[in-house]
Amino acid sequence: MISVNNVTVAFGGSPLFENISFLINPKDRIGLAGKNGAGKSTMLKLLAMEQNPTSGSIAKPNECKIGYLPQDMKHQAGRTVLEETATAFIEIQILEKRLEEINKELEVRTDYESDAYSKLITDLTDIHARLDIVGAGNRDQEIEKVLRGLGFERKELNRQTSEFSGGWRMRIELGKLLLQKPDVLLLDEPTNHLDIEAIQWLEEYLETYHGSVMLISHDKHFLDSVTNRTIEIVNKKIYDYKSNYSKYLVLRAERMESQENAAKNQQKIIDQTQVLIDKNRAKASKAAFAQSLIKKLERMERVQIDDVETGAIRFKFPQPAHSGKIVLTVENAGKEYDGKRIFSDANFIITKGEKIGLVGRNGEGKSTMMKMIGKKISFDGTVQLGHSVFPGYFEQDQEEKLDVNKTVFETIDDLAVGDVRKQIRGLLGSFLFQNDDIDKKVKVLSGGERGRLALCKLLLEPYNLLMLDEPTNHLDIRSKEVLKNALMEYEGTMIIVSHDRDFLTGMCTKLYEFREGKVKEHLCDITEFMELRKLERMDELKSSIAVKEEPKKVKVVEPAENAEQEKLQKQIKSKITKAENDIEALEKQIADWDAKLSDTTFYTEMTKDPNFFNNYNAAKAKLDAKMKEWEDLCEELKAS
Repeated sequence: MISVNNVTVAFGGSPLFENISFLINPKDRIGLAGKNGAGKSTMLKLLAMEQNPTSGSIAKPNECKIGYLPQDMKHQAGRTVLEETATAFIEIQILEKRLEEINKELEVRTDYESDAYSKLITDLTDIHARLDIVGAGNRDQEIEKVLRGLGFERKELNRQTSEFSGGWRMRIELGKLLLQKPDVLLLDEPTNHLDIEAIQWLEEYLETYHGSVMLISHDKHFLDSVTNRTIEIVNKKIYDYKSNYSKYLVLRAERMESQENAAKNQQKIIDQTQVLIDKNRAKASKAAFAQSLIKKLERMERVQIDDVETGAIRFKFPQPAHSGKIVLTVENAGKEYDGKRIFSDANFIITKGEKIGLVGRNGEGKSTMMKMIGKKISFDGTVQLGHSVFPGYFEQDQEEKLDVNKTVFETIDDLAVGDVRKQIRGLLGSFLFQNDDIDKKVKVLSGGERGRLALCKLLLEPYNLLMLDEPTNHLDIRSKEVLKNALMEYEGTMIIVSHDRDFLTGMCTKLYEFREGKVKEHLCDITEFMELRKLERMDELKSSIAVKEEPKKVKVVEPAENAEQEKLQKQIKSKITKAENDIEALEKQIADWDAKLSDTTFYTEMTKDPNFFNNYNAAKAKLDAKMKEWEDLCEELKAS
């Protein structure tokens, strides 16, 4: 579908990657891996045709549609959520206009055997197939389905987009992209602004997506659920694994071990050769032999060990001070903003040593509760800390509250007291701030670096209650894993808000769900909770369908009608059989092409034919049209 051929990208003469080649095949689910700065986002921009390579080429069929979601984008204003999302269907409007033109032309054409007439029929079939793929017949239902899946309430759909935060407006852009149903989806950190339920919905949506998907994500669970192929960018080249992220980590470790063993064996040969050179170079009779050995070493291609980023946060939280048995008591608590009730009548108790997760959709009150516990805002009811409870609070925007004019070292040094001041460099080193990094100003740090620095500040005091609101934002997968290990070993009490299921798994055994203005206790882990919510969503969907469906009217068939009805049914069954045979033939042809496309040699040969991709996509369009025809015939048979 898309061919990347010997692509090199260089900035200021320094190559980001060199002579990279790979294929994106139909139905591929690819995760891009590599350390920060390896070129993952650049690769998506190249594939989206928003950036040109320094050398090499990227080829795709003209009819192949690409959809790209960058991390940062401009948002449109002046429309409601529904109106803005409906702009995704501009393709439908264009196709419907072209359909009307073709139908008018067919009414007056009589050259039925000509190539031009045949081309019109082919275009007509292709347009109908594409309209079916993009959901032209039920666009309003599709819009609502996607927006609801991404977390919007029905009552919010007629609000102006300008009334929503950047994160929610990013959901609108993602919704528009999904509704356009491009052949290739390129997603750069699509889960950044989604809550757990919206992430789970997106996973399920992508599992049955008709096209190919390539994405970048720091959500391990999301990667494992969605992808079946991982392309790692490292040391200016790529490694292509036919596996999801977790399996890729195992295969990468095996590759690294193999490289290290090969490098050790090669070094032994080099050392032995050097001994022979030193032994013989001073002897006139052996000088030629020594020179040949020197040339041999010069020609030897050294085994390269990939510079895989293995550094990560390595730390342990200080021993917490003792606290009372009851750490937090919440009674009849609630909060209202500008006349809107966020939640009310929250009642729960947290005891010493518990690790609690606050879950629920964005905007339901999780961060609000954290602010109430931290005495950052006013509220209704009672929120009372227990005896000798010393809370440390990491807010969701904690990194934005750092003094941007201070250096990394000054940020910690200004807060450190006693013996800790002697350990600042080591402490910062455990958070990957090494050498000259500690002298950088906060204002030049990336989001991830600021997040790590803000977390580092939590270690300066022996807090016995950690309150963490989205602590993994901007952290890569490796850093999240080590932070999780440190929190698992933490002996104090913890309350955490996170949308990262892998991070929460095994850590929190009690959850408080914020939903529809109430706070509900769940004595289970995040995996069991997500299964529960999935079942609840299915029940809600069934109820919604049941309400919409009207009871079928029973038709009384007169005896005289029976023969005619049987004749009609026989004709329909005959058409169904023919459609099934056509579908089987088309599926066999497409499967054969897909198998050949996955082989680089066959791919190169087949794509030399300029009409190959036209024939390939025409066959897929015919298959979609035949499937639709078969479904319609089955419905017709059922109705008869």
